[in-house]
Amino acid sequence: MVEQALADIGVSPKLAQKPKGKARTTTWIAVENGFGIRHYATGRHVYIVQTRMGGRVRTITIGPASVITRHQAVMVARRVIAHARVGHDPATTRQRIRSAPSMDDFIAEYWEKCAPTWKPSTRETASGYRRCHIDGAFPDAYVDSLSEAEVIKWFVALTDSSGPGAANRCFEILRAAFNKAEEWGYRVENANPCRAVRQNKRNHRTRFLSQDELGRVGAALTNYRNGDNQVAALQANAILLLILTGCRVSEILGLHWSDLKGKRLLLRDSKTGPRTVWLSEEARAVFLSIPRIGKTPWIFWNPRYKRPILSLDYLWAQVRTSARIRDVRLHDLRHTFASHAVMGKENLPMIGKLLGHALVASTARYAHFDDDHLLEASESIGAAIEKAMMTGFF
Repeated sequence: MVEQALADIGVSPKLAQKPKGKARTTTWIAVENGFGIRHYATGRHVYIVQTRMGGRVRTITIGPASVITRHQAVMVARRVIAHARVGHDPATTRQRIRSAPSMDDFIAEYWEKCAPTWKPSTRETASGYRRCHIDGAFPDAYVDSLSEAEVIKWFVALTDSSGPGAANRCFEILRAAFNKAEEWGYRVENANPCRAVRQNKRNHRTRFLSQDELGRVGAALTNYRNGDNQVAALQANAILLLILTGCRVSEILGLHWSDLKGKRLLLRDSKTGPRTVWLSEEARAVFLSIPRIGKTPWIFWNPRYKRPILSLDYLWAQVRTSARIRDVRLHDLRHTFASHAVMGKENLPMIGKLLGHALVASTARYAHFDDDHLLEASESIGAAIEKAMMTGFF
């Protein structure tokens, strides 16, 4: 078929012979799924097309790039792919035993092989998304035939029903699964149907507490910390530690007494894995003020229900009401820690280390300035420029 296609465009069919030697690299070209160019150690470059035929992935040599133009190679590649698709018509495919699994079977296999390597919290979250939005989403599809159009239709419907955030998370799971499908030989290389789908725009919040708001929150937390309600006092201490350490809610509520080592917290698990949190004197004083309840290993333990404290949402809602702020989430306290660190002249790499970020770019989006600091910076820069300019007149 390739020889006939080459003859039709006026090129010698002999060029379709596979060159000798082991290919060094392959560059996949986006004009057509499975179309690329292979580079050999001898310096030769050959166009290829990779598609699924007869239940397995086949790589077909088109011809050398020194003789065939890219346009000609694309024309041949499309004929090969069209031939393969005709040979795998869905109506006849369902009548035979397929070598590629259905989507549900593939997702089950992907979970069985890959999920054990994930963090427990990641596995739990991803399993919830899978159960609600991925299992059964493509009932008649097979992993080697699911198209980009089908993925887009699913993604749009999921965005409408469950919101852009949930749709993005499910999409990322599906994209990672299809990367494995290519690696395992279920799909041709560079044919991930999620590749060209544009995700929903992420809405990064920039809210953090100002100096005045911090004062009002501090006063409200003090009332609860000194109150008679033991659980509310523990929750208030936990919220205060979110502000003083920049930790995530799960990192604070998951603490054991054994994790506290002098001026350090040794987190057994966090979003980025085990890490050390350095404690200020204020943060350490909060830990020292928390009474130990019996022999329980948990720092934040609910003695009434005999279990760890799992949420701070109810008390935080009351604190916000007392402090007269309505639009601040618990996670914004992490933003507050980072923003005030920046305004205190700490550099981004240092703040990233304190927050447990692997990339400075992750820290940069948490670092914000309030109006007073921006005005101060503007006046300082203006004064420096004016001073430099004035020296030119004398």
